[in-house]
Amino acid sequence: MAVRLRITWKKSAIGYKSNQKQTIEALGLRRLGQSVEREDSRPLRGMITKVRHLVEVAEIPQD
Repeated sequence: MAVRLRITWKKSAIGYKSNQKQTIEALGLRRLGQSVEREDSRPLRGMITKVRHLVEVAEIPQD
């Protein structure tokens, strides 16, 4: 059973490097405060690490 992650964009990317803005966009986040759910994977964890100061991550319990 794969773990799912809820990623919420909490802080604006204004003033940060363009690669961090592109990472936010690649995660599927379009608006501040928006949340997306994704399957946990190594590439996803790497993206989250890149913008960890801008997002909040929570594991979603599986039934």
